[in-house]
Amino acid sequence: MKKILLIFLLILLAILIFTGYDFYRKATSPYKGFDGSIKIEIPGGSTVTEIAGMLKKKKIIPNYLYFRIYYKLFHSGSFFKTGEYDFSKPLTIEQIIQKLIKGDVVLYKITIKEGMTIDETAEYLSQNHGIDYRKFHNSARKVSLISDLDANADDLEGYLFPETYMISKGTTPGDLLKTMINNFRQSFSESYRIRAGELNLSVREILTLASLIEKETSSREERFLISSVFHNRLRIGMPMGCDPTIIYALKKEGKWDGDIKWKDLKMDSPYNTRIHRGLPPGPICSPGIHSIEAALFPENSKYLYFVAKDRKTHYFSKNLKEHNWAVRKYILKKKK
Repeated sequence: MKKILLIFLLILLAILIFTGYDFYRKATSPYKGFDGSIKIEIPGGSTVTEIAGMLKKKKIIPNYLYFRIYYKLFHSGSFFKTGEYDFSKPLTIEQIIQKLIKGDVVLYKITIKEGMTIDETAEYLSQNHGIDYRKFHNSARKVSLISDLDANADDLEGYLFPETYMISKGTTPGDLLKTMINNFRQSFSESYRIRAGELNLSVREILTLASLIEKETSSREERFLISSVFHNRLRIGMPMGCDPTIIYALKKEGKWDGDIKWKDLKMDSPYNTRIHRGLPPGPICSPGIHSIEAALFPENSKYLYFVAKDRKTHYFSKNLKEHNWAVRKYILKKKK
């Protein structure tokens, strides 16, 4: 019996040694059981057991049980972040676990361009990045995100800061909007708020003015001159006469067909800056930082009018007579 027991113990010891060695080898050796690269998505609420099963099924780990044991021994209590992960090279179990703990997920680049409205942003995200249009639109009405900056806001129009963002799969509209608002806060510094106060304009009014400038020109140099025209008109109580505000109103009412008609210039809307003096009710797009700076620091000029000479430059006038001459030269002759 002693001999049998001894043999049994030796066999058990050999099994333990072999298993221990196999565990050590497979846990510490980089492994890749697939060709090329592979992506897996870890849903919210997934357990370590479920994640281990996904990794083994995709041949990212060599052993389902060893992964669980390694986690229990060295990372018990740590949480894996949800999201989409990319695997392209051999990794050890430790490296895989660290990747999941850190949340080293796949990131996708999105670019919100200057001059985009909430509608245009929602459509872009829906068509290119799978973010639900309606959910984004609804989330963009959560004015609590900017209530300390703008107590009169009905939505986040103007505050969705134009920038290139890196987002992960599954990013919610709410999370993205918070990131965009935070970028706006960082860009619209305290010195800008002080400057707005010096101009007797609120943050909302500066953004509104900047959105008009954004829609009027793509030329960085001319923004400051166009800003001076708008500031001069505000100072003397002259209508802003900014047609992009009319286009914005038409789009909000679903009546925009790509061309401003004579009747549109007389439409009864607070955004019609041809018939209403002062700024429109709010921003008509999200202006970029250069337009915001132009709104805050206008060129010192006496210009009251401008007319487009081409797609990038304008002719500026100090009086109506000179402006009418420019209209005849640069606009009416083109239509003949």
